[in-house]
Amino acid sequence: MAPVTTALLENEAFAEAEAIIGGKTVKTYYAKPNEVKREWVLIDAKDQVVGRVATKAAMILRGKNKPQYTPHVDTGDFVIIINADKVRFTGTKAGEKEYFHYTGFPGGLKSESFKEAMVKHPERVLEHAIKGMLPKNTLGRQQLKKLKIYAGPEHPHTAQKPREIKMED
Repeated sequence: MAPVTTALLENEAFAEAEAIIGGKTVKTYYAKPNEVKREWVLIDAKDQVVGRVATKAAMILRGKNKPQYTPHVDTGDFVIIINADKVRFTGTKAGEKEYFHYTGFPGGLKSESFKEAMVKHPERVLEHAIKGMLPKNTLGRQQLKKLKIYAGPEHPHTAQKPREIKMED
């Protein structure tokens, strides 16, 4: 048998699958959905680029920052993003970026610019960017429910004691 790392032995949230490769038994560990330990993470988006905040949040929502990441299991943490109204784009994207949605009626294609969206609902700009980075299935919708975005510096999740993550500049 192949040696198992101590990090995998410490976490009991793994199921075993065995395969025989070259006459040796190799074990692959899969996270069980009901035994995943979830944390709360806080990201301050003040003066940060939208795409950089979105990739960091999507990675945490999917659980790719954890050693027990399993593609078909929701192993991610809860993400709180504050100061969503102070995000920025690089270059000329702030003037050129448009968001489209369809009303469902003939000729019902509506659009709004980045500046209009930031005035009306700044949370949706980040939500739209993060949603595009998650899987387009029930797992992605389940992961998106763990995302909490707030325009200002205040949030109602202090009881969860979120761990703050610093964004690299």
